[in-house]
Amino acid sequence: MSSIIYIIGVVLSVLAVLDIIKKPISVVGKVITAILVLATSWVGLVVYYLYAKDRLVNWFK
Repeated sequence: MSSIIYIIGVVLSVLAVLDIIKKPISVVGKVITAILVLATSWVGLVVYYLYAKDRLVNWFK
């Protein structure tokens, strides 16, 4: 069961990073956001998908 949760977390992390790369923001913003999402595991994924996803472009103008 724990391996399924791990695989889901890895897949969601990869999808989040790919979504961050597609955003029209600076390279520094992409790197900072990707590192934060990957380093904070599930908390970072939840914060990214529920809060930061739509606000990211405004933060790194």
